[in-house]
Amino acid sequence: MTTETFEFQVEARQLLQLMIHSVYSNKDVFLRELVSNASDALDKLRLEKLRDDALDADVSDLHIEIDVDREARTLTVRDNGIGMSYDEVGQLIGTIAKSGTASLLKELREAQDAAGAEGLIGQFGVGFYSGFMVADEVTLVTRRAGESQGTRWSSRGEATYTLERVDDAPQGTSVTLHLKPADPDNQLHDYTSEWKIREIVKRYSDFITWPIRMVPAAGEKDETPEPETLNSMKALWARSREEVSDDEYHELYKHISHDWREPLETIRLQAEGTFEYQSLLFIPAHAPHDLFTRDFKRGVQLYVKRVFIMDDCEALLPPYLRFVKGVVDAQDLSLNVSREILQQDRHIRMMQRRLTKKVLSTVKEIMAKDADRYATLWREFGTVLKEGLVTDSDNRDALLAVASFTTTHGDEPTTLARYVERMKDGQEDIYYLTGESRQSIENSPHMEAFRAKGIEVLLLTDAVDEVWVDAVGEYEGKKLRSVAKGEIDLDAEGAEQAGEEREKQAEEYSGLLGWMREQLDEEIKEVRLSTRLTVSPACVVSDAHDLTPALENMYRAMGQEVPRTKRILELNPGHPLVKGLNQAHQENADRTELAESAELLHTLAVLAEGGQPKDPAKFVKLVADRLERTL
Repeated sequence: MTTETFEFQVEARQLLQLMIHSVYSNKDVFLRELVSNASDALDKLRLEKLRDDALDADVSDLHIEIDVDREARTLTVRDNGIGMSYDEVGQLIGTIAKSGTASLLKELREAQDAAGAEGLIGQFGVGFYSGFMVADEVTLVTRRAGESQGTRWSSRGEATYTLERVDDAPQGTSVTLHLKPADPDNQLHDYTSEWKIREIVKRYSDFITWPIRMVPAAGEKDETPEPETLNSMKALWARSREEVSDDEYHELYKHISHDWREPLETIRLQAEGTFEYQSLLFIPAHAPHDLFTRDFKRGVQLYVKRVFIMDDCEALLPPYLRFVKGVVDAQDLSLNVSREILQQDRHIRMMQRRLTKKVLSTVKEIMAKDADRYATLWREFGTVLKEGLVTDSDNRDALLAVASFTTTHGDEPTTLARYVERMKDGQEDIYYLTGESRQSIENSPHMEAFRAKGIEVLLLTDAVDEVWVDAVGEYEGKKLRSVAKGEIDLDAEGAEQAGEEREKQAEEYSGLLGWMREQLDEEIKEVRLSTRLTVSPACVVSDAHDLTPALENMYRAMGQEVPRTKRILELNPGHPLVKGLNQAHQENADRTELAESAELLHTLAVLAEGGQPKDPAKFVKLVADRLERTL
């Protein structure tokens, strides 16, 4: 038969060299690509046979075979699928020159990083050429099902390739890689090693529909060795729920998550229509120790037609669902040539929206049906789920519906819906207070009037609580309101009498309030009488629209400069200490001692809410001096 030699176009040759040396970050993926191509060929033959029963093709034992020859240093991936004609080889394999190649190369040269280059190369989808990463020469022999004559293609990945018609080619395609010389210092990439082939197939192609068989290398076993099937072919997500046991689901979860415990919940989703995909997701029973660290690996495993693409695909679930593990298997996605970077297209966004809604609806079902499992879920992952209240406005209502919070009503967390049901007559707002712990919040001076009147307050102790309450703002028309911000008026009944009493107190304390405002000018912006204190002498509060100290500190910890906000000092006019201070001021007592008392009162208020004195040493000295005078 005549062998014809062709030259790659200049642009195509440059692109081929760039792919061989630059695209893949892990050389092992060459085998994934070849197995994936073989699997596609088997799928196509099966469909072709269904459409044309008269097609002269053997479909009795469709499979993929890997053959390694250690002495010759060759690796062959063979299938008995649809195969290719001479013309198809020339069009699909013989050249990577397509319209726009020159302009694409220009973009590649201008790309500033490897990731950008990979994304551009991905427009071609020619994973077959990944074989040149590990081989000096690649030979392809193929015969299209139903035809009598085959084709041989060969190239060293340089300037030329050859095409030849052959008569003895079996149905399907075989790709033989003439591997590069062995590197004695890098046995991990010895592609003539049986264990290495098993490892790659298990990692990337375990769920391929067709059996992947390996013929042991000559001389390692019997002279007539039996082929060994390397893949399990058990894609649990592709089977009906009735066909899969809970134990099988749990084993897959443990394999994916490296968690020895069983998952809390298994979630299946099958999307059909113009864009098909299947997913099998798991909610763990325990939060991993590094859930809130920067290095935490989030995302689910991504497959395309059962071919493994990536371990931690962050694009498929939002960050606040980073604890969810599982598998998503799509029928078609815009992937780059190395299948390592997803192109951001509408399919990815569509999948994320659907998967997110499915997870949240499952959490809602657990909440409705199993109080114990819901309590476990919220205890382990409630903090991270609340991040979605800030970042995901589209699903905010769904998140609020499944969120629960500790309150002053009892020991068990409660939902906002139940809080609203218990609101007192005339109560318009949902009250909350943030702090480091339930104990510190319940002992806060800000809670005194609410405790006295039996008004329920949300006790929020997570750092994210400082942020989401402002982002959400209200629930079912009820405003979320901090008991430590703005003015609080709980005297709905007897408002007229209370108003008269306050006017009298305002007049009585006006001199002290003005004087203290001047004395504490560097620390506070206002001194006023309090309606929220019943026991403590004083407290500090933020203005209605100001950042709280905790939120200021959070922003600074993230590297954002925020101006320091002055607070408001509130005094309890019924407390003996405040009464005595007012009387001393009216009697023109020693102003130095009065100033020290005002500073002590303010610092005590700061300490009561968990803050720190501006000058601890000075505060300690003032307290010590006062104690000394009482002895």
